Amino acid sequence: MSDGNPITLVTGASRGIGRALAEHYAGKGHLVIGCSRSEVDDPVDGCEYRICDVSDETAVRGLFSGIRADFGGLDNLINNAGIAAMNHSLLTPASSVRKILETNVLGGFLATREAAKLMRPNKYGRIVNFSTVAVPLKLEGEAAYVASKAALESLTYVLAREYSAFNITVNAVGPTPIQTDLIKGVGEKKIAALVKRQPIPRLGEFSDVANVTDFFIDPASSFITGQVIYLGGL
Repeated sequence: MSDGNPITLVTGASRGIGRALAEHYAGKGHLVIGCSRSEVDDPVDGCEYRICDVSDETAVRGLFSGIRADFGGLDNLINNAGIAAMNHSLLTPASSVRKILETNVLGGFLATREAAKLMRPNKYGRIVNFSTVAVPLKLEGEAAYVASKAALESLTYVLAREYSAFNITVNAVGPTPIQTDLIKGVGEKKIAALVKRQPIPRLGEFSDVANVTDFFIDPASSFITGQVIYLGGL
């Protein structure tokens, strides 16, 4: 772990959960690097932004090379970047499936792999991937999205084993619906029906997610790896 303030990278940090977590960790004194595909109009105070498409291997390598050069290492990766397409499978074109898989699976893999390379010399690291409650709910209308997040969970289990020798933990959090751009296009009735399927029937909040990421990246959580925590009781 860094001698000074923790160095934390948040992918998908321009809006939604990623932005909220960038604010959260900047407020806790972390040196926060925020990654997004384009310039951020309203940057978070205390967060340094880098432009990177996580599905582009060259760009991802460049991102982590820059972090190595500027910060000397990395303590935490909050692997939040992801996209969704909420359509019936019969109405989902191959181009949408490909984009979802490239961002959520390939992008998640690349960021995790490059983070581990950067963490390994210090024999310390915390990686938190982002799944969704749509996986255990087997949510209809989101086949490609659910498949991509299920794949990311499988990566989490395997990479936790591969990186354990370097004292790098790999875990995942599965948020419930939260009022972000991701669900703006979903009808209120569908969201309400989804929330009713949760043991704790309410929308999630950013603080609910931060509570889990705080636990996973805590230095004291060195014996916790290869786990997925779903919010809302699922």
